[in-house]
Amino acid sequence: MADEFMKGLTLFTLGGLGWITFAGWYRTPSYYIVAQLVGEPEGVNSVYDEIGLLAGDAFFWLMILGALTFWVFIPVSRELRDALTDDPDAAN
Repeated sequence: MADEFMKGLTLFTLGGLGWITFAGWYRTPSYYIVAQLVGEPEGVNSVYDEIGLLAGDAFFWLMILGALTFWVFIPVSRELRDALTDDPDAAN
Protein backbone atom coordinates (compact mmCIF):
# COMPACT_ATOMS: atom_id res chain seq x y z
CA MET A 1 0.00 0.00 0.00
CA ALA A 2 2.90 2.36 0.61
CA ASP A 3 3.97 2.25 -3.03
CA GLU A 4 0.46 3.21 -4.20
CA PHE A 5 0.46 6.10 -1.77
CA MET A 6 3.81 7.36 -3.04
CA LYS A 7 2.74 7.02 -6.69
CA GLY A 8 -0.43 8.99 -5.96
CA LEU A 9 1.50 11.61 -4.00
CA THR A 10 4.00 11.97 -6.84
CA LEU A 11 1.28 12.50 -9.43
CA PHE A 12 -0.54 14.89 -7.10
CA THR A 13 2.63 16.91 -6.51
CA LEU A 14 3.74 17.03 -10.15
CA GLY A 15 0.24 17.87 -11.35
CA GLY A 16 -0.16 20.55 -8.69
CA LEU A 17 3.17 22.19 -9.45
CA GLY A 18 2.49 22.17 -13.18
CA TRP A 19 -1.04 23.49 -12.74
CA ILE A 20 -0.03 26.28 -10.36
CA THR A 21 2.76 27.34 -12.73
CA PHE A 22 0.56 27.59 -15.82
CA ALA A 23 -2.37 29.03 -13.86
CA GLY A 24 -0.08 31.70 -12.43
CA TRP A 25 1.05 32.63 -15.92
CA TYR A 26 -2.30 32.65 -17.68
CA ARG A 27 -5.09 32.86 -15.10
CA THR A 28 -3.85 35.48 -12.62
CA PRO A 29 -4.69 38.97 -13.89
CA SER A 30 -3.49 40.76 -10.75
CA TYR A 31 -2.13 39.79 -7.37
CA TYR A 32 -4.64 42.07 -5.66
CA ILE A 33 -7.67 40.13 -6.89
CA VAL A 34 -9.04 37.46 -4.58
CA ALA A 35 -9.92 34.92 -7.31
CA GLN A 36 -6.43 33.96 -8.44
CA LEU A 37 -5.48 30.79 -10.37
CA VAL A 38 -9.09 30.04 -11.30
CA GLY A 39 -10.05 33.14 -13.28
CA GLU A 40 -10.59 33.44 -16.98
CA PRO A 41 -7.40 33.30 -19.05
CA GLU A 42 -6.15 36.65 -20.29
CA GLY A 43 -3.62 37.54 -22.92
CA VAL A 44 -4.01 34.40 -24.99
CA ASN A 45 -2.86 35.60 -28.41
CA SER A 46 -0.87 32.78 -29.93
CA VAL A 47 -0.73 29.04 -30.40
CA TYR A 48 1.88 28.79 -27.63
CA ASP A 49 -0.51 30.46 -25.20
CA GLU A 50 -3.21 27.96 -26.15
CA ILE A 51 -0.75 25.12 -25.59
CA GLY A 52 0.05 26.61 -22.18
CA LEU A 53 -3.64 26.68 -21.26
CA LEU A 54 -4.05 23.09 -22.44
CA ALA A 55 -0.98 22.01 -20.44
CA GLY A 56 -2.36 23.72 -17.34
CA ASP A 57 -5.66 21.89 -17.67
CA ALA A 58 -3.83 18.60 -18.30
CA PHE A 59 -1.73 19.08 -15.16
CA PHE A 60 -4.87 19.85 -13.15
CA TRP A 61 -6.56 16.63 -14.23
CA LEU A 62 -3.33 14.68 -13.70
CA MET A 63 -3.33 15.99 -10.13
CA ILE A 64 -6.94 14.96 -9.49
CA LEU A 65 -7.20 11.68 -11.40
CA GLY A 66 -3.69 10.47 -10.59
CA ALA A 67 -4.25 10.78 -6.85
CA LEU A 68 -7.73 9.25 -7.06
CA THR A 69 -6.45 6.32 -9.08
CA PHE A 70 -3.73 5.29 -6.67
CA TRP A 71 -5.45 6.31 -3.42
CA VAL A 72 -9.01 5.16 -4.11
CA PHE A 73 -9.60 3.13 -7.27
CA ILE A 74 -6.72 0.63 -7.01
CA PRO A 75 -7.24 -0.15 -3.28
CA VAL A 76 -11.00 -0.49 -3.79
CA SER A 77 -10.51 -2.83 -6.74
CA ARG A 78 -8.11 -4.98 -4.70
CA GLU A 79 -10.56 -5.16 -1.82
CA LEU A 80 -13.39 -6.09 -4.17
CA ARG A 81 -11.29 -8.75 -5.85
CA ASP A 82 -10.28 -10.11 -2.46
CA ALA A 83 -13.91 -10.18 -1.30
CA LEU A 84 -15.09 -11.96 -4.43
CA THR A 85 -12.49 -14.71 -4.39
CA ASP A 86 -12.13 -17.51 -1.87
CA ASP A 87 -8.33 -17.22 -1.73
CA PRO A 88 -7.30 -14.15 0.35
CA ASP A 89 -3.79 -14.15 -1.16
CA ALA A 90 -5.08 -13.83 -4.74
CA ALA A 91 -5.36 -10.02 -4.51
CA ASN A 92 -1.63 -9.62 -3.91
